[in-house]
Amino acid sequence: MTRVNKKEIQNFVEAWSNQGHEIADKVTYWNTILRFLGVPQEQIDNHSFIDYEKTIKLKQNEHFNGSIDAYIPSTHVLIEQKSSGVDLSKPESRPNGGHTEKITPFEQARRYDYHLSANERAYYYVLCNFDQIIIYDIRENVDTKPVVINLKDLANDLYLLDFLVKKDETKRIQKEQKISVAAGGLVSKIYDELAKIFDNYKQLDDDKVKHSINSLCVRLVFCLYAEDAELFGPKEDEVFYNYLKDVEPNQIGLKLKELFKVLNTKIEDRDKTDAFWTVEHPKLANFPYVNGGLFADEDIFIPPFTQELKDIVLNDASKGFNWSDISPTVFGAVFESTLNPDTRRQGGMHYTSVENIHKVIDPLFLDDLKQELEDIKKYKNQATIKARAIKFQEKLSQLTFFDPACGSGNFLTETFLSLRRLENEAIRLELGGESVLDVGQADDWIKVSIKQFFGIEINDFAVSVAKTAMWIAEDQMMKETQDLLYAPDWDFLPLKTYVNIHEGNALRMDWNDVLGNYACHYIIGNPPFVGPQKVNKEQKADRTMIFKGVKRAGMLDFVACWYAKASNYMQGTHIQAAFVSTNSIIQGTQVPVLWKYLFDKGVTINFAYRSFTWDSEAKSKAQVICVIIGFSIFKLNKPKYIFENNQKHQVNNINPYLLDGPNVFVTPRTKPIFDVPKIMKGIDLTDNGHYTFTYDEMISFLKKEPQAKSLFRKYYMGRDFINSKPRYILWFKNADLSKIRHMPLVMERIKAVKEFRTNAGGRDTTRYKDEPLRPVFYRYYTDEHQGNALAIPIVSAPRKYIPMGIIDKSAICGGKLFLTEVYDTYLFGILESIIHTGWVNTVCTRLGQGLTYTNTIAYNDFPFPTPTDTQHKKIEETAQAILDARANHPNSSLADLYDPVMMPADLRKAHKANDKAVLQAYGLPADSSEADIVAHLFKMYEDLTN
Repeated sequence: MTRVNKKEIQNFVEAWSNQGHEIADKVTYWNTILRFLGVPQEQIDNHSFIDYEKTIKLKQNEHFNGSIDAYIPSTHVLIEQKSSGVDLSKPESRPNGGHTEKITPFEQARRYDYHLSANERAYYYVLCNFDQIIIYDIRENVDTKPVVINLKDLANDLYLLDFLVKKDETKRIQKEQKISVAAGGLVSKIYDELAKIFDNYKQLDDDKVKHSINSLCVRLVFCLYAEDAELFGPKEDEVFYNYLKDVEPNQIGLKLKELFKVLNTKIEDRDKTDAFWTVEHPKLANFPYVNGGLFADEDIFIPPFTQELKDIVLNDASKGFNWSDISPTVFGAVFESTLNPDTRRQGGMHYTSVENIHKVIDPLFLDDLKQELEDIKKYKNQATIKARAIKFQEKLSQLTFFDPACGSGNFLTETFLSLRRLENEAIRLELGGESVLDVGQADDWIKVSIKQFFGIEINDFAVSVAKTAMWIAEDQMMKETQDLLYAPDWDFLPLKTYVNIHEGNALRMDWNDVLGNYACHYIIGNPPFVGPQKVNKEQKADRTMIFKGVKRAGMLDFVACWYAKASNYMQGTHIQAAFVSTNSIIQGTQVPVLWKYLFDKGVTINFAYRSFTWDSEAKSKAQVICVIIGFSIFKLNKPKYIFENNQKHQVNNINPYLLDGPNVFVTPRTKPIFDVPKIMKGIDLTDNGHYTFTYDEMISFLKKEPQAKSLFRKYYMGRDFINSKPRYILWFKNADLSKIRHMPLVMERIKAVKEFRTNAGGRDTTRYKDEPLRPVFYRYYTDEHQGNALAIPIVSAPRKYIPMGIIDKSAICGGKLFLTEVYDTYLFGILESIIHTGWVNTVCTRLGQGLTYTNTIAYNDFPFPTPTDTQHKKIEETAQAILDARANHPNSSLADLYDPVMMPADLRKAHKANDKAVLQAYGLPADSSEADIVAHLFKMYEDLTN
C-alpha cells in the first residue's frame, strides 16, 4: 500500500481542527484516513471497505436509533462518531422510545455490538469527535486502558490506526504459542516421571521403554485435550479426571489400559460385552469411540503410577491447565522435541514459529488465495458473491499438500488451519449475513479436509505426534465453523478422516506411493539440516544414491537431497515447491554442483528469502542461517520476488545465488581470471602446538634456552592478524643444524613433533614424519624473506569491509591467511572496497555468521575492472588514504578499526572515497546498492566466461 507524506496529513489536521459534524462530515473524515492508510480509492468510493450507517435489527420493545455510524467488516471495527467538542467520556441524552436515557459513547458502541451477529461482533470500538480518536481493543478486556490519538499528533501516530485495515492475529498467535510451550513443559514433567518409573524395569529393552513412554504421552495428551475441548462430553463433567481421581496410583496403569481399549472400540461392539462396560466399569460408558488408530496398539507397557505422577497428570495437567487453546502447529513440534532425547539434551523447547512457516506458504500459494477471496468481496451482487465463494471453497477442497520431511507436521498443520480459515471466510460470504435455520451436518458445509495433506517422516513417534496435531487442528477449526453457523450439535468423534502421514525414509521411498505426482499441487517443508562433514553413514549412502554419477556431490549439504528428489518427482507436472534450507546451498562450491543438476532438470526459482536467522527456542539459542526457495519445473505466469531484510523486491530472474541476475555458476579456478598477482595460503604446520608460542611463553622458553632466539619468528593465523596479536614460531628453514643439536629444549620439541606425526595418522601428516623440522607445506616461502605482501584472513566476522592489510613477508603465516606474491596498492584498493565485499558475501561460504574467503572463487573468479590510467591512479591514491587513516590509530587493531560501531571517522571517510573511485572504474553510480553491484559483477562474469 502507498502511504501519504506527512505534509498531506498536516493539511488534514489543520482542516479538521475544532470542527466536524457527526452526520454531515464523518464519511469525508474517515474516507480520508482510510486513504492515508493505503485503502484503494476504488474500495472507498464503492463503500466495499467501510459500511456507514450500518443498520441493526432491534429486538422487541427496543426503540433506540438502530444504525452504527461506521463499521469495517474485514477487521471488525465499530466506530461511534460524535461531533467536534463532544466529551467522549461523558454520558449524553439519547432517545429510547418515548423517553430519553443517559448513555456514554462507549456504552452506545457496546449496545450496537450486542445486536450484531456472532460472526460480525467487533474486535475494536473506536470513539471519535474529530479532534480525538479513542481505541478500545475489546477482545482482551474492556477495562484495559484505551489508546488515545489526538488529531494534532496524527502525523506521528497514524501507525496506531493500522488495525483499521490490517487483520491483527499477532495476539492470538502469541497466546497460542505461550500456551503451547507451557503444555510442552507439562509433557516434559510427565515424561521425566515416567522415565524414573521405567528405571525399575531393567528387563525391558530400550526400544520397548521408549515406545511405551512415547505412546503413553501421546495418548494422555489426546485425552487431556479431548476433555477440555468437550470431545468427551461437557467440560464440567470432567470424565477423564473423574475416571482416575479415586484410583490408587499403582492401579492407574491398569485403568488406563482399560480406557484405551474402550476408546478403540465402536459403540455398537460394546453391547456384545455389556457387563464389562456398564456393570464392572460404569464410568467407561461415558467415553466415546475415537477411531484413527491412536489407541489401537495394545502392546505398550503401562507401569503402575507413583503418587507424584498421578498428581502431575490429574492436578497439574488436567485440573490445572486448559488444553483446548493450544496451537496444534506449535504444540506438535514442542511435543515432539520434549520427548526427543537429542533436543531434550539441549534444554529447551524447539519449534518452527508460525511466522516462519508463513514465509514458506504465503508466497507459495496463500497470498494468491487470499487475494482471490478479496476479489470476490468486491462484487456488489450477493448472488454473484455466493456463487463465486462456493466455487472458491470447492477449489480449496481440491488442493493437495505434501511435506516429505514433515517431522511433527507443523507445516501441514499450519497450512490446514490457513485453508480452513479461508474456507470459513468463504462460508461467511455464502451466508451473506443471513442465518440458516437447518445447518445440517458438518460435511454439508466443511469441504477442506486433512485428507488433502500428505507427509513422510522417518521417526515413528513424530508420525504419531503429527497425526494427533492434525486431528486437534481439525477439531478446533470445526468449532470455528460451528460458531459461524450456530451449529452446536456437530460431533467430531469418532475421527472420520484419515491422516496421510507415512513412516519411512523419504529418500529411499517412491513419493508416488504416498501421493501420485499427477495429484499433487504443492510441496512444502523444512528438510533436515546436516552439513557435508557431519552426515552419518546412512545419510552419506542416501546422498550418494540420490546424486549418483554427479561429480563432487560429497560436498553437498544433506538438505540438497530433497531438492533433487523433488525435482525428479515434479517432472511433467505443475507442482510448485518451497523448502527451508541452510544457506550453504547458495554459497561457494555447492552452488555449481547442486544447481546445475537442478537447472538441467528444468527447475526455475519463483521466489526466495535470502539469508536470515532461524531461531531455536532451546536455551542454548542455537541459530541457523537459512534461506527459503520456491521453485517449479514450469515457468509461472506471475512475478518473481526476492525477500530480504523485511523487504519484498520484484525481479526479472532469481539465480542460484538468490540474486536478480543471470543463471551463471561461479566455479573454482586455480588461476585468476584476470592478470593479477596470485594469492596462496600460509603454511600447514601440523606440529600439535609444539612449535608455536604466545609472547609470554616465548620469553619463558628463551630464559631457559637463550641460544634459540634466532629461531623465533612472528607467526599469524587469521585471528592473530585481525587482532594485531602475533604468536611466535620456531622456524628451522636455513637454520644451522649443528647449533640446534645443542639446544636440548628445542630438540625435545622436535622429537615430540616426530612422534606426533608418526602416530597421528592421515596421509599429509605421516608423509612428513621423518621431516619434523618442516611444516607440512611451505607454499609461498622461499629462501628470501623480503618485502611485503597483502594478507587476507580466510575467516572473519561480517563487516562492511574485509579486514585485510600489509604484512612483512619475514613473518610466518598459517593456513588461515592468504597472501599475495607481491604487494600492490591498486590491488589493495579494489579488494578493500564494498564491491569486492559484495562479491565475497555472495559467492563464498559462511560459517554461521562468519565469512569464509577462498582464493579459487572469491579471488580467482572476481571480475576486476578495466580502469583508465586516471581511474587506476585515483584508486591507488584512495587506497593509500585508507592506509594513512589506519596509521592515525597506531594502537588499534584491524578488529578495532573495522568494528561496525566504532570505526573511526577518518577511516570511514577514506573508505567512502575509495568506494566511489572503484565504482567509477566499474561504470557504476556512487549510490549503487550491494544488490546492484553484485548483479553488475555477475553480468561481467557471464561475459568473461562466455
